[in-house]
Amino acid sequence: MGGKTITRADLAEAVYRRLGLSRTESADMVEMVLQEICDAIVEGDTVKLSSFGSFVVRDKGLRVGRNPKTGHEVPIPPRRVTVFKPSNIMKQRINEGLADAPAPVETEAD
Repeated sequence: MGGKTITRADLAEAVYRRLGLSRTESADMVEMVLQEICDAIVEGDTVKLSSFGSFVVRDKGLRVGRNPKTGHEVPIPPRRVTVFKPSNIMKQRINEGLADAPAPVETEAD
């Protein structure tokens, strides 16, 4: 499954190339957008990016976990988690990419 990891620097570079802003302005713009997304998620708001997907905050209740080594039960406290739900357009684009990829070659083991 391994692929390239897109970093903040990669995003800033893409903004620099496409918009012609300075590298500093591009990096600042990427930081501002990411900060706005983070602030909204921390507040518990849903962040919806059209044609991309949504970041949703969900509350998980108290549950009991088990240490796999000892079998000892441990309470896991309630917490909030962020879930990403891709848009239908994004799902379609991902699946189109699979359709264009060559089929894996099966080999027999000796």
